[in-house]
Amino acid sequence: MSDLKAKFEETVNYVQTSEGDFKPSNELKLELYALFKQASEGDVSGKKPGMLDVVGRAKYGAWEKLKGTSSDAAMQKYIDRIEALKNEQG
Repeated sequence: MSDLKAKFEETVNYVQTSEGDFKPSNELKLELYALFKQASEGDVSGKKPGMLDVVGRAKYGAWEKLKGTSSDAAMQKYIDRIEALKNEQG
């Protein structure tokens, strides 16, 4: 496993397990979701959710904006974003 992938998995685990310490805004949740999906699955796939599925449509749209971003670049952006938040919180 590459160092980047190991660091990415460590960061994802931090986000998933730090309940009280980590309160992201909806915008940040979407950004992290999109970066995670791009890093783990690549470009957006599947049918775009319908107009009534507001959450699904927002997630799809956030992921769609990252089309063409490499998996490694998405992993690094995810890590950098969380590290910046950790530094802000002290």
